[in-house]
Amino acid sequence: MLHPSYSDLMKVVNSEVEPGEAPVVNSRYSIVMATSKRARQIIAGEEPLVDGKGRKPLSVAIDELNQGVIKILGDEE
Repeated sequence: MLHPSYSDLMKVVNSEVEPGEAPVVNSRYSIVMATSKRARQIIAGEEPLVDGKGRKPLSVAIDELNQGVIKILGDEE
């Protein structure tokens, strides 16, 4: 099981959205695409922004997103 859950990650990503604005992510697909892209960047040699020693790149990417270290940008950004 994935910890944190998709819904928890969506809350973190959308936490800075003002009331009445469209959320940054609406689906689990957006979370999966963002974390997989970040995991590929880590595999390619970018330094993890959280402690990643002995952990898989996808787990590190999920933790980075959950801790707010990385952001998902909307279409217009």
